[in-house]
Amino acid sequence: MVILGVDCTASSASAAIVSFDDESAQKKILSFSYTNVGLTHSQTLVPIISGALNNANLSLDDIDIFSINAGPGSFTGVRIGVAALKGLTSMDEANCMSISTLESMAFNLAGIKDCIVCAAMDARCGQVYSALFKVQGEKVERLTEDMAVMIDDLETIILEIMKKDSYDEKNGVIFVGDGAHLCYNILNKKIDGLVLADESIRHQNAVSVAECAYFKIKDGEKPILSEKLLPVYLRAPQAERELKKKAEMKNDSFRL
Repeated sequence: MVILGVDCTASSASAAIVSFDDESAQKKILSFSYTNVGLTHSQTLVPIISGALNNANLSLDDIDIFSINAGPGSFTGVRIGVAALKGLTSMDEANCMSISTLESMAFNLAGIKDCIVCAAMDARCGQVYSALFKVQGEKVERLTEDMAVMIDDLETIILEIMKKDSYDEKNGVIFVGDGAHLCYNILNKKIDGLVLADESIRHQNAVSVAECAYFKIKDGEKPILSEKLLPVYLRAPQAERELKKKAEMKNDSFRL
């Protein structure tokens, strides 16, 4: 099975083409393209995907599954990524996989270290997008749903996970994501056993998107039509929140 993985949920963007052996589940990275130069994803994403295909000497017709981190993440980046992938795929073939950005980052540790992974993306205003996962070998098990949560509240969630049998204190809880350093600096003073992932495996990347998609399919999840691919937001965009706040303030003034 050949899977195209795409990510543009943060400042970086990447595309990877990964081949999986259906019998052994072993993966082979055929190509991987990455950029983080400050250009908008509308400028970089299509060239990155095209470069990944060219480097693997493949065409879109050779891709079995198209997978993408559909959120959470940058509202603009998520929208651009989903729209771009829709433009590459056939409208009448169910060959797309919508992947959680947080879950894909847990796959950065798959096959490397058995541990609990806390994926955290900076959502500003003291909040993070976060979820916790258990990694054993190549298997990633979800322990919480994706959530937008205050960092102080994340402390309680982590402590609850650590009390359960799924936690191995020898390996600790490993933080990944662009909010990892922020959470680690705050929570490491309060909780023993927290670990900050090495920079090389800390952030989202398209290889992990493809790997997450493969194991979901292997576990029985069905690919979807491209028209069903939608951005995943855990809270409303800032512009929408500001409009709502202004409307509430206006209503309050009328009551006065």
